[in-house]
Amino acid sequence: MSGNSILVLNGPNLSRLGKREPEIYGHQTLDDINRGVAESFPDIRFVFFQSEEEGQLLEKLFECEDRGGFIGVILNAGAYTHYSIALRDAISAVGLPVVEVHLSNIFAREEFRRSSVISEVCMGVISGFGANSYHLGVRSLLGIAPRKKRITVAVNGD
Repeated sequence: MSGNSILVLNGPNLSRLGKREPEIYGHQTLDDINRGVAESFPDIRFVFFQSEEEGQLLEKLFECEDRGGFIGVILNAGAYTHYSIALRDAISAVGLPVVEVHLSNIFAREEFRRSSVISEVCMGVISGFGANSYHLGVRSLLGIAPRKKRITVAVNGD
C-alpha cells in the first residue's frame, strides 16, 4: 500500500457541525475539524469530502481507489452508518482500509443509533471522542497501513 494520501469522507448533516446539537456534537465546524487534522499530520496529504448524498460518497470512495496513492479512508457516514447497504458494499469493494469514526458515542445514544451496518467491513470504529475521533482515526490508519484491509481471527479452528 503506497502513497501518502488519506480520504476523510463525511456524510449527511456533518456540514451543520457547530450549529446542529452542539451539546452532542460540539462547537467546532467541519472546516475546523479538517484544518485541525491537516495541521496535526503535515506529512499526509488529505482529501476532505462531505456530501448529503449517498451516491456521491460511493463515487468518492471508488475514485480514490482508482486513482491510487491512498493509505486509506476515515469515514463518518452520519446517518448512513445505520442503514446504507450501498455504502457497506462499496467499502467491501474498495481495496482500501476504512476506519469508521463518530463524534459522539453512538453506543450511549438512542437505540437506533447503536447499530452500524458498515462496522463489519471497516478496520475499526472510533466513537465518542469528539473531533479527536478523526485524529485517532488517522493514527490508526497510519499504524495499520502496511497490513491487509481486514484481519480475520479464527478461534478454536473456526
